[in-house]
Amino acid sequence: MAELAQVVVDVPTMQTNQPYTYEVPPQLAHQLQVGMRVAVPFGNGHRQVQGFVVGFTDHADYQGELKPIGAVMDVQPVVNTELLKLSSWLADTTYSFWISCLYTMLPNMLKSKAERVVRLVDEVDEQTLFDLFDGKDECDLSQFQDDPTKMSQLLKLKREKRVVIDYRLTNRARAKTVTGITPLLTFEQLEDARTSLHPNAHAQSRLLSYLQSIVGKKVKQTTAEHVAQLKAGTFNQGAKKGWLKKVPIEVYRNPYEQPVDDDHLEAPLHLNRDQQAAVGRINQAVEDQSAQTFLLQGVTGSGKTEVYLQTIAKALAAGRTALMLVPEISLTPQIVNRVRRRFGSQVAVLHSGLSNGEQYDEWRRIERGQAKVVVGARSAVFAPLQNLGIIIMDEEHETSYKQDDAPRYHAREVAKWRSRYHQAPLILGSATPSLESRARALKGVYQLLRLPHRVNQQPLPPIKVVDMRPEIKRQGESNFSLPLLQALDLRLQRHEQSILMLNRRGFSSFMMCRDCGTVLKCPNCDISLTLHMDTRTMKCHYCGHEEPIPQVCPNCHSRHIRYYGTGTEKVEQELNRLLPQARIIRMDVDTTRRKGMHEKLLRQFGQQQADILLGTQMIAKGLDFPNVTLVGVLNADTGLGLPDFRASEHTFDLLSQVSGRAGRANKQGQVIIQTFNPDHYAIEDAQAHDYERFFRQEMNLRHQAGYPPYYYTVRLMASHPEEAAAARAMAHIRQELAAKLAPSTIVLGPTPRAIARMKRRYYYQIVIKYKKDPHLHSALQQILQETQAKGFKDVQVSIDPDPQYFM
Repeated sequence: MAELAQVVVDVPTMQTNQPYTYEVPPQLAHQLQVGMRVAVPFGNGHRQVQGFVVGFTDHADYQGELKPIGAVMDVQPVVNTELLKLSSWLADTTYSFWISCLYTMLPNMLKSKAERVVRLVDEVDEQTLFDLFDGKDECDLSQFQDDPTKMSQLLKLKREKRVVIDYRLTNRARAKTVTGITPLLTFEQLEDARTSLHPNAHAQSRLLSYLQSIVGKKVKQTTAEHVAQLKAGTFNQGAKKGWLKKVPIEVYRNPYEQPVDDDHLEAPLHLNRDQQAAVGRINQAVEDQSAQTFLLQGVTGSGKTEVYLQTIAKALAAGRTALMLVPEISLTPQIVNRVRRRFGSQVAVLHSGLSNGEQYDEWRRIERGQAKVVVGARSAVFAPLQNLGIIIMDEEHETSYKQDDAPRYHAREVAKWRSRYHQAPLILGSATPSLESRARALKGVYQLLRLPHRVNQQPLPPIKVVDMRPEIKRQGESNFSLPLLQALDLRLQRHEQSILMLNRRGFSSFMMCRDCGTVLKCPNCDISLTLHMDTRTMKCHYCGHEEPIPQVCPNCHSRHIRYYGTGTEKVEQELNRLLPQARIIRMDVDTTRRKGMHEKLLRQFGQQQADILLGTQMIAKGLDFPNVTLVGVLNADTGLGLPDFRASEHTFDLLSQVSGRAGRANKQGQVIIQTFNPDHYAIEDAQAHDYERFFRQEMNLRHQAGYPPYYYTVRLMASHPEEAAAARAMAHIRQELAAKLAPSTIVLGPTPRAIARMKRRYYYQIVIKYKKDPHLHSALQQILQETQAKGFKDVQVSIDPDPQYFM
């Protein structure tokens, strides 16, 4: 009986969310592996779609004639067994398509329509060389994927390690190669050539001696030139004489600006008593291969990173690998450099700031086992590391660990799954843990480890809160209070550095006509446009719509147009006027859009080429500059006014994090927070550096309102170009939920979303709050099935478990 494969096809609809059974052609029997991609016929026509082999079976439930697999697209699996299981779990728990979860785990080069090239890396017999490779070094896999006999030969060569496969995006990234050389003659033939040389041909003689030393090897030409002390022309002569051949040698793209010397790595730092206790507990779990979750709560500057590094070293010493997540790519340059200085070339980095080619090369280094430590942002949680020994999630409270679109996963939950799979400890680190994590630690679900003191023995910097209401009366509209300006001026005189944080980018928030009150809005979204002076445009930060700055009001044609609010650009202009001698680096989404700009700007600031670093939230976390003695928060209230139950928590976290950037070395730090709400408990508790008091107050409010961590939440969202259609769909879903869910489960809505229209679609939402509901999962799966049906024409429905906000 023919072998049968189960394939998840690349057709994202609910009816394809389970594997389809296909017949394996006899020539490929026992050669296909789980995790390989295949092309299969799908539907009534001759349409071929891509799919992943997820299993094999010896019987099919389908009664008709099974279709055969049309083509094999890989000679080795691109998804290993662990990630295949993880993708299935992810699809189920995030109410997503299995195919979407599989693609989420792969670098872009493996998602796109890639040309697949098979390259020879070892000798093959002449018949094979001409049959498969046309006498060349490589061939295009798509030539043979429909020919099972030739495909079988290639798979055999792959098992014998005679070929490797590269994925090349047409006209885009490809495996990077440099010119290499390899001798064409044997040692004796090269010796014969050397003895027949003219006595004055010293360079050619040296070349032949060098070629004798590398017989049977390939060497980069630049390396050969350096070692043999010869010029490129000599190697060209050698190629013409038939002594050597020029060959391409694959090299990995290097995403790092600074080289690392594996022979001179940094030694571990001395630990204080609290750090030693934490490292001891975690190392014991590494040794015991115990999937414990530790919550490492340490004040800013308490040496959490050193704890991470020493526990990674323990995992590596045990022959295992390590994964470290950071919340934003703006944090990766400093963290990555520190990890690389400790562990050298065995460190790989994965984040969206890399080019497709760099991502692909780092992924292959990990997948081939050449990188043992991975540092990266959210998606790095899927790094194909084998034998994980420890997983670290720094700044675990950060909302950027949650993916906004499908699959809507939280990296913390994925990290917990991988921790259980590998029996490896997970460290969640933060100065201000999320309420959910801290509540779990108090219940004993997580192990709580504390680092209550800064490693430099300095106290946390004093925080001065400036009430902006009298300041505005005293000096009119300004972003800078007198105390903050005086403190900045003092730092300039002392040649110390300052960090200023503003919770918004762009020049100003919105444009309004003073005659008729019209606010310039986005035509696609229910949101005002933001002024950007660098591009002289009005932009929507939600859909990307852009238009020129108007000279007259589009409604009443008045010229009395005024700009309200504040953005980073506007603050920079005001700062230049008030402190003309100050050198300012502005760091926001606009100035860091180009590749490598995060690293460049932070390096410039670290080298003291600027006095003030002005930026948005991206500068609040993880940065460590010894000469920074002042941190100013220009508008602490921005987040407090949002219709979001986590607004106070986010404000407290942000103020605590940014305060920790001051006084990290031996100089005393100071923090100044400007606010119109000096009596708000989030601001008062941040000023007192009192996480415990904030935790108690916020937990009390969450308990009264019935929000996490006292309840779990799910958000359902429906959108449609017509508002009535979105509302009708949600009303129908609400009725269905009411009939199926437990009486203790709370269903809120449907209501329009806070920003009701976005990208020309209207959004309605339902929020479900529950403690335990055995019917919820099946009810939501049922709704997902139904919303794919014809009755929901043009209505898009999404389900978001554990949403970070309800806006």
